[in-house]
Amino acid sequence: MTVTIGPLSLASPVILAPMAGVTNMAFRMLCRELEEEKCGTVSGLYVCEMVTARALVEGNEKTRAMTRFHPAEKPRSLQLYTTDPRFTAEAVRMIAAEDLADHVDLNFGCPVPKVTRRGGGSAIPFKRRLYRNIVAAAVRAARPAGIPVTVKFRIGIDEEHHTHLDAGRIAAQEGASAVTLHARTAAQRYSGEARWAEIARLKEHLADTGVPVLGNGDIFGAHDARAMLDATGCDGVEVGRGCLGRPWLFAELSAELRGEPIPPEPTFGEVATIIMRHARWLTQLEGEAHGCRSLRKHIGWYLRGFPVGGQLRGQLARTSSLAELDGLLSPFYGSQARAADAWGPRGRQGSPAKVALPEGWLDDPEDETVPVGAEIEANGG
Repeated sequence: MTVTIGPLSLASPVILAPMAGVTNMAFRMLCRELEEEKCGTVSGLYVCEMVTARALVEGNEKTRAMTRFHPAEKPRSLQLYTTDPRFTAEAVRMIAAEDLADHVDLNFGCPVPKVTRRGGGSAIPFKRRLYRNIVAAAVRAARPAGIPVTVKFRIGIDEEHHTHLDAGRIAAQEGASAVTLHARTAAQRYSGEARWAEIARLKEHLADTGVPVLGNGDIFGAHDARAMLDATGCDGVEVGRGCLGRPWLFAELSAELRGEPIPPEPTFGEVATIIMRHARWLTQLEGEAHGCRSLRKHIGWYLRGFPVGGQLRGQLARTSSLAELDGLLSPFYGSQARAADAWGPRGRQGSPAKVALPEGWLDDPEDETVPVGAEIEANGG
């Protein structure tokens, strides 16, 4: 099963969702390597961390560093957070002129209060004209370079304000090459179950456009990806939290969707070696001290379901050098233990909550005024 996004053809319709502080070059390369080792090929699309359009245009060093790709990464996929058509166009023109990426995705799905209260992220699709202007600006700026632009959004702000059908139609009309629906409202955040039926509705709604629809939400294993495709008719899946501590998940998804045998879940010994590989990639990207600190957030995800005591977990989460990490893990490199609970929700979950919005945001869905301060507030994802 393949999917085509503009000029890009993916051998398997699997996409790594951008996650702040997670999907840097180190994690993407680890996922790619494990897919190639287990399946003999790299067939999906691995998206970098979300970056802010205005910060990119203004030369923010942290933002620019987040756009770093390894030479082996092809195609290179970059997600922009944006609220302003002008900065959107400037950022996309920069991406094209400097050959920073081969694909641009626009983020209209972020439900974080610090973002929505300024009118960014999942708040924007409610403002139909503003949303249209941003998508149109990106597509126009990308077209001369042949860079496909895709759009990601949620079902809506809350149960009273669904916007996904309009958002999909507008994106198609303005030339987006694909759309992705995270099948929750912003009010749901990451709680409860994703509503795959809404992905099916969007797919049916856009059937006459030919624009691919990708589904996102509650993909924790190869069986979930197959189930989503069968239930919704969508053209591909995007995976976020399900791969936390499981960078080998993309090999399993790729195999399932290409009709090949699914690689077995790794033993604890194999996971221990993967942790070391991740640490080495982070060290190459950030330096040893900072790389080991960055690894700490991943340790709990990697160890989920394994018979590992609290003392070792704590020690692993405090390592500050590769030698120290290797010393802690080396006794387990031959372990054949397997995780008791390899699947299920990971990372952020929380509870539903009222969406923080600018005062009067819901008064006029046709208002195209650019929200003030939203670009700067969300810098770095």
